[in-house]
Amino acid sequence: MQYDIGLIGLAVMGQNLVLNMESRGYKVSVYNRTSSKTANFMEGKAAGKNILAAYNLKELVASLKIPRKVMLMVKAGDPVDKNIEALIPLLSKGDLIIDGGNSFYKDTLRRQKYLKEKGILYIGTGVSGGEEGALLGPAIMPGGTKEAYSLVEDIFKDISAKAEDGSPCVSHIGPDGAGHFVKMVHNGIEYGDMQLIGETVWALKAALGFDAEAIADTVSSWNDPTDVLSSYLIEITGEGIRQKDKKKGGYLVDTTADVTRMKGTGTWTVQSALELLVPIPTIAGAVFSREMSQDKNIRMVVSGKLEAPASTFSGNPSKFVKTAHDALYIAKISSYAQGFALMAAASVKYGWDLDMGAISSGWRAGCIIRAKFLSWITKEYEKNKELVNLMAAPYFSKFINDNLESLASFIKVSHSAGVPTLAMDASYDYILQMTSPVMVSAQVAAQQRDYFGAHGYFKLNNDSPQIETKPDGTYQEYHTEWMEEKRPEKKV
Repeated sequence: MQYDIGLIGLAVMGQNLVLNMESRGYKVSVYNRTSSKTANFMEGKAAGKNILAAYNLKELVASLKIPRKVMLMVKAGDPVDKNIEALIPLLSKGDLIIDGGNSFYKDTLRRQKYLKEKGILYIGTGVSGGEEGALLGPAIMPGGTKEAYSLVEDIFKDISAKAEDGSPCVSHIGPDGAGHFVKMVHNGIEYGDMQLIGETVWALKAALGFDAEAIADTVSSWNDPTDVLSSYLIEITGEGIRQKDKKKGGYLVDTTADVTRMKGTGTWTVQSALELLVPIPTIAGAVFSREMSQDKNIRMVVSGKLEAPASTFSGNPSKFVKTAHDALYIAKISSYAQGFALMAAASVKYGWDLDMGAISSGWRAGCIIRAKFLSWITKEYEKNKELVNLMAAPYFSKFINDNLESLASFIKVSHSAGVPTLAMDASYDYILQMTSPVMVSAQVAAQQRDYFGAHGYFKLNNDSPQIETKPDGTYQEYHTEWMEEKRPEKKV
């Protein structure tokens, strides 16, 4: 019997993807470097199913239909390269390797070029949804040639999550590293979402004195299908905060250590934004906040030396809950605008021609950031594929214009209660800078740079906020001999 696809790497995600594929009628051959893990899988969850255990790569490849399709679900970095090198002598021209891990997109660019020279197809595929998504239907973000994608399109569509309208949450993202780049930004946006929700919960606790049960009730109410905040992360936040600590009593969230670890995709997102010159302050704030959480010992020392404000909110609690709700939504819009701007910049640089509407549509189910909100993003990009920024879309700009004061008020109350709001602040300031046709701080910095380093500067066109240009359309550059009359004479 020849099998439809092979999968290497039987950690939880790999196992669940195999079970998902098999449940959709596909015959799957599996291999894991540690043979005992393969045996345990076959004797446990895979028992009696149309799954073949291979105990070396030669067996795995020999069991597959031509053209062969091999999916890697191994740790990003060196393990991916080692598996590729081991597979190359066993594969033929036209066979396909799929990297389903969280690989850095530049590694995917390099690997695809390398394998193309050998006649082997390659797809860098982002898979989001965690353990449950892998088993029941993840959001899938494949990047590679259309020829390569055509070999797995049916499998990916069958195993992917389905949105409310029945659409599979998968599409061909673009060539080479596009799939892994989009997955990386997805994870960066996920960092932002989690931080924004966390800051909101902290404010409800510190400013209103809500206990875990009251916070859980509040957050869970926002997951109503008619609410703009309805999402998977809001859902699990409400459920998680309600969880009791079975050993110590009380609520588990109150005994959970305040240290958040990370695997690197958020950091990659910020690094990529710096390289592409795209501001993503909310996502950066979320990454920095996680880093600060790991400085527990330092925080313990400094907190004994400095005093933070601790004023509770004296107004109507229900009013502040509404303020927090609207602030969270506005901050979320701002954060997603940053993430989509980053994808747009990468699309131009690498010639990917990313379809933002299709990307947001593919995130509507299965992935960690799945939310009702994404349907509105999809609609706005369908109306205007050339949106200069997500916040410029009429649906979102109206809400921001009508409710921006909520975000400012939330930040003010939070700070008064001693709650840091790195992500909320960043979202608010991103909006303020985007609404500033002239940034005075940038004018000052431009002068400073020319003063100390003769770096030059541009000028505004008379009283217009537009920059003065030369006949060829490029910016006219100027330099001033600053304070020349006060400088000491040069001595010969």
